[in-house]
Amino acid sequence: MKYYIIAGEASGDLHGSNLIKAIREKDLDATIRCWGGDLMEDAGGTLVKHYKELAFMGFLEVLRNLLKIRKNIAFCKEDIKKFQPDIVVFIDYSGFNLRIADWAKKNEFRTHYYISPQIWASREGRIRKIKKSIDSMSVILPFEKDFYENKHAYPVHFVGHPLIDAIENRTLIDVKSFKRANQLDMNKPIIALLPGSRKQEVQKMLSIMLSVVPSFPSYQFVIAGAPSLDTSFYTPFLNNPDVSLVVNETYDLLSISEAALVTSGTATLETALFKVPQVVCYKANWLSYQIAKRIITLKYISLVNLIMDKEVVTELIQDRLNTKNLQHELSLILENEQRTKLLESYEELEKKLGGKGASAKAADNILKNIS
Repeated sequence: MKYYIIAGEASGDLHGSNLIKAIREKDLDATIRCWGGDLMEDAGGTLVKHYKELAFMGFLEVLRNLLKIRKNIAFCKEDIKKFQPDIVVFIDYSGFNLRIADWAKKNEFRTHYYISPQIWASREGRIRKIKKSIDSMSVILPFEKDFYENKHAYPVHFVGHPLIDAIENRTLIDVKSFKRANQLDMNKPIIALLPGSRKQEVQKMLSIMLSVVPSFPSYQFVIAGAPSLDTSFYTPFLNNPDVSLVVNETYDLLSISEAALVTSGTATLETALFKVPQVVCYKANWLSYQIAKRIITLKYISLVNLIMDKEVVTELIQDRLNTKNLQHELSLILENEQRTKLLESYEELEKKLGGKGASAKAADNILKNIS
């Protein structure tokens, strides 16, 4: 069978790579063409476009790059036409993917969505487009099944969260070798900084995160560098001997960290699954925040709190994200009492996520869709 898979971000590349591996195990003759990244290519997909060319963050940046986005959409449609896949699979990246899905369905291609558009967070009316253009959907968050089936009468498959497999299947590291290779202090405990993967958010978030460094002299702070950004991009942030950079090794870093400051997104869930106490941070430019505040209807911004339906991790958003508050909240999660509460909640969170095998279950759903 022929599969066309579209992912537009680093997290989609990770989940797409595991999906490709699962498909290839079940379909030995699978031919896969994809938008994604190095991981999807390494897993056996023929890479058409790298997500580094596709990542636009915030309303203003999208407006500035409308022409490029339109060219990418036109190119994608033409490429699908030439390839003639048996199915088109969409991974997250809803702004782009829902446009392609609408076109693909009209052109009689089978469609499957893996990792649902977050319409439960904003623009719920997109359910009409999903019902029209998506033949089947695999969802990864426990509350999504109830949202789609009970609220919108649209059947979906809950497959569990692929991060559980990604984390469990990783190669374990030797701590001393890791620290030595990255020139980290062998004795000081680590506080991980996960500022995001796009230039705009990293520039905004990292300066605030680093402002607390002088208040914690007993710790070393290590930035988790994103694979989508050049190492040189981080150079201006490395002017303190207690601050280091580790590139494209976030899981290894989290596995040896005492605490973390994390930009809201998938990273909050990754940090929780590594059982690392965290403070969730988010700050956008004023206009983007004002627009988002009016269209997003959620009580929380972090996946940890959304899944648990209560505040497990502290969220410092917009004006609340400042040096004083960040310093206070970081101090709390370094204390034993607060850490113990957090770790107990993390155990409950993992149980809610549905166990192992998300990629294999999603691959099964895709194959059923074709047959």
